Amino acid sequence: MERKTKVTADNNQQVINISREFDLPVELLFKAHEDPELFEQWMSHEYGTTKVVKYETKQHGGWAFQTVDSQGNVLFKANGVFHEFVPNQKIIRTFEMNGTPFDVQLEFLEFERLTDETSKLTMQTVFRTAAQRDQLLKMPFAQGLDMAHNRLQQVISQLK
Repeated sequence: MERKTKVTADNNQQVINISREFDLPVELLFKAHEDPELFEQWMSHEYGTTKVVKYETKQHGGWAFQTVDSQGNVLFKANGVFHEFVPNQKIIRTFEMNGTPFDVQLEFLEFERLTDETSKLTMQTVFRTAAQRDQLLKMPFAQGLDMAHNRLQQVISQLK
């Protein structure tokens, strides 16, 4: 099955480019990234439940979430700071994965209205080094992101 989320990376660059079109109005696509309860729903999966610990959607506001398994063991933690938060247009934030060898990343998310019922998310993630970017790409990153975006589409479609 072809992945709907496109992940590209140019050689010797420190950047990953991600894009995905959704059958959602841009307002709902953005809401999936703005509302902590919705974020928890589409980020949870068969391996664990995501819980938002902090989510301050303002300039210099912090965010943090963790994923736990059915026994309550923490599988993954991430956090960062919002640098810009423009409803229905863009989010600029840092992204730090706790307990991993990766340095903090800088993410640029752009939300684009295609039609009244469709929209596009474009993300650019900047790594400290091309080697760190390549290390992430060797993991099932693209597959996991596609699965999360599929859940986003499914969960948020129910709000239409």
